[in-house]
Amino acid sequence: MPMLILIVEDNNMNSDLFTSRLKKKGYAVQVATNGKTALADAERLRPHLIMLDMNIPVLDGWATARALKSNPELAGIPIIAVTAHALEGERERCLEAGCDDYLSKPIKFQILYEKIMHHLNRANHDHTTAR
Repeated sequence: MPMLILIVEDNNMNSDLFTSRLKKKGYAVQVATNGKTALADAERLRPHLIMLDMNIPVLDGWATARALKSNPELAGIPIIAVTAHALEGERERCLEAGCDDYLSKPIKFQILYEKIMHHLNRANHDHTTAR
């Protein structure tokens, strides 16, 4: 069964691009277009990793990350912040909200793939050593 990545992105062009690229790499993909839907999808689907746009409607990315990490059943899911915010301090702000990593747009897909592999391998290792 392929690893499931939840993409939280309200721009259809971006989510379509991420979806097609990740599916070509063998991942299963679910898309949520706002923070509230993302929380429900994470609860229901238990994705292996979440790519979280920080500028999303209803519940922004920072609030969504905090909510995910405050839920003990979802806290172990790695979150990669994907944002157009490249200002100084933005990476730290995302990490403080609970994101495990940060990537600014426009996305360099080779870097994204490396970050995904790193976090999936780390999460899998943490899961197997906890048994």
